[in-house]
Amino acid sequence: MSDFQTVCKLSELREGEGKTIAVGKKMIALFLVNGEPHAIEDMCPHMGASLAGGYFDNGVITCPWHAWRFRVTDGTWVDNPRVKISCYAIRVVDSNVQIQLTKPTAEKIP
Repeated sequence: MSDFQTVCKLSELREGEGKTIAVGKKMIALFLVNGEPHAIEDMCPHMGASLAGGYFDNGVITCPWHAWRFRVTDGTWVDNPRVKISCYAIRVVDSNVQIQLTKPTAEKIP
C-alpha cells in the first residue's frame, strides 16, 4: 500500500521558484533542482515565514524574513547542520508529483 499523494503536475514547478501546497493541515514547499522535485516543510522554524517565498539559489532556500538558509534536498540549515526541517520523500509518476507525508526524511531538532 502506497501512501504517496499527488500534489501537482511536474510542469507546474519552475527552476529557481518555490511552490507552496497544502496537504491536509501541512504546508509543504516544493522546489525543482536540476529537473528533480524536492519537498520540505514550508515554515521556517525561526519565526514561521513561508520558505517557498524566499530567495532560491543553487539548491538553497533563504527565508525571506531573517535569511535562515536551508538545503531543499535534505532540509539541513546551512549555517548549523545539526538543525533540520522536515524533508519529504517525493517521486514523479506519469508527470504527477507525489509526496509521502507519513515518513519525513529529516526531523526538527529543538
